[in-house]
Amino acid sequence: MEETKQHLGISPETAEIRILLFSGTTEGRQLAESLRELPVYVYVSTATEYGRECTGTGDNIETAAGRMDETAIRCFLDVHKIDLAVDATHPFARVVTENIQNACKANRTEYIRCLREKQNIEALETDHVIFKKSVSDAVEYLKGKEGKVLIATGSKELKLYTEIDDYQERCIARVLSTREAVEESTALGFKGRSLIAMQGPFSKELNIAMLRYTGARYFVTKESGKAGGFQEKAEAAKETGARLIVITRPEECGTSSAETLLYIRQKIRKKGTSC
Repeated sequence: MEETKQHLGISPETAEIRILLFSGTTEGRQLAESLRELPVYVYVSTATEYGRECTGTGDNIETAAGRMDETAIRCFLDVHKIDLAVDATHPFARVVTENIQNACKANRTEYIRCLREKQNIEALETDHVIFKKSVSDAVEYLKGKEGKVLIATGSKELKLYTEIDDYQERCIARVLSTREAVEESTALGFKGRSLIAMQGPFSKELNIAMLRYTGARYFVTKESGKAGGFQEKAEAAKETGARLIVITRPEECGTSSAETLLYIRQKIRKKGTSC
């Protein structure tokens, strides 16, 4: 885990609370921005270098890029004497969340799950929307269909789509514009017109343009919420007549970004510091 230290105003020794924030999402970046103004010291952990760059800098913010397993997290919690771990990772990063939860439990470190705001997907017009519990389920559905598929579920599970007959002709992958994502995609055979590397979220108009450009009859996305541009994808699919295949979010408990920040402020007040 490669760390980049900033000029420190508040040090780990003088901070009221030492926080380990697992980020890489809009919610994580927003929290980091708000925490710059509080008497806390924050270690922000992101899976990729791109996520670290998006976090920005701050006198009391120390950013680090690189994936950590449960053992590495436990070590970090211990070495840096973390008081509170905030899990603001992606809603579908279940393995990461489990590793964080297990590490915190083992180290007896306080843990908060910061959740992305959910949208009312039940309100979508179901005549063009298909709900699936996993990417594997979506792939099984697509095996029995015809027509091109625009995939917006990320590069990590892209290999599952190679089970579709003629996937290199039928499937177009839209992934992050990072070297890692592009290399993973091209290694699986997604290249040329079958690969779009761009950073989202995307507007309704851009989604429409991509669906028309690719000629996709199916648009596969995860239930990514407002921050992930889910509504814009749904509206674009409806306007172009494409079937929207939605991978539904796993159920979990947690707090919103605003509630998480309020809780941290309350912890500081209990220590006798106004903020």
